[in-house]
Amino acid sequence: MEALRLSPHDVLASRWLSTIAFSKLQVDADVEALRWFRRGIEINRNYPLLHFGLATALALLDALDEAKSAARIGLALDPTFTIRRFRSGASTDNPTYLAKRERVCEGMHMAGIPEG
Repeated sequence: MEALRLSPHDVLASRWLSTIAFSKLQVDADVEALRWFRRGIEINRNYPLLHFGLATALALLDALDEAKSAARIGLALDPTFTIRRFRSGASTDNPTYLAKRERVCEGMHMAGIPEG
């Protein structure tokens, strides 16, 4: 938060917010994740991962119409994105991490993001 305060126009801020938001999904803090994804989109509407994350959080919170809309925006920005590609980007083989990541993939599926 201090870094964002000191440099609110940092070109990488949207990526940091995406990292925070996906971390919140990992610990089942879906409402908090939703806030971080929305904040990231306010900073950079052209970063597709934020839209996919927003779609995921919305789906996990059972707001499926909004989730599908967010997924469509993400796919317009990156039509090659798939759940398979997301799944293959796991940063560790830790079973707890992978189980939580699979929950995120399920949210993506619910939002209408293609399996690939």
